[in-house]
Amino acid sequence: MIRRTRRAAPRPADTTLLFKITSILLQYPDDRVHTHLADVTAAYPAITDAGACERLAGFTGWLAGRTPTEAAQHYVATFDHTRRRSLYLTYYRHGDTRARGLALLALKHTYRQAGYPAPADELPDFLPLMLEFAAAAPEPGQRVLIHCRAGLELLTEAVHATGSPYAALLDVIRGRLPGLTPRHRDVLRALAEAGPPAEQVGLEPFAPPEYLTGGCR
Repeated sequence: MIRRTRRAAPRPADTTLLFKITSILLQYPDDRVHTHLADVTAAYPAITDAGACERLAGFTGWLAGRTPTEAAQHYVATFDHTRRRSLYLTYYRHGDTRARGLALLALKHTYRQAGYPAPADELPDFLPLMLEFAAAAPEPGQRVLIHCRAGLELLTEAVHATGSPYAALLDVIRGRLPGLTPRHRDVLRALAEAGPPAEQVGLEPFAPPEYLTGGCR
């Protein structure tokens, strides 16, 4: 079931900061992420969205209370052992198909057009990378997240079902995006029931990357 969430008017400064913070916290919790926790919590007073701040504080409190091994094991169990909880958002729409390859090329093109130096060792649909892009280039970054909304929603619902604290971070992200329309909810229900597609002959047409502004539709 796709949750309905109330939307307050997004504050641009809040949105940029929230995307930056969640881009850090959704990465594998290695020493670098733990080192950033003090900087992350120091930024909380600048957040005017009390609900988002509460969710973030709850998560960082949980993470700070875990040993590095515990945090790593939880992260892997949440995101790396199932197709239903992947942080690579084009996967939900396209699976491991040729269409996903085109979607990834479209995302890379969007990053290049915005002058964003995306790392070569990470796929462009990795959610923490997309959030970092949205913090650095708010307008195209917001469009990319909206284009990949189906994957974000399905990921959020699947993580909620596990009871993982990471669900709070995903709620913060989708709380900064426009509300879902009934048509979008119908699409999400169909994708949730079917799961990621397998390779098929006669894929739906795609425009070349230079004509796309995102890669998840």
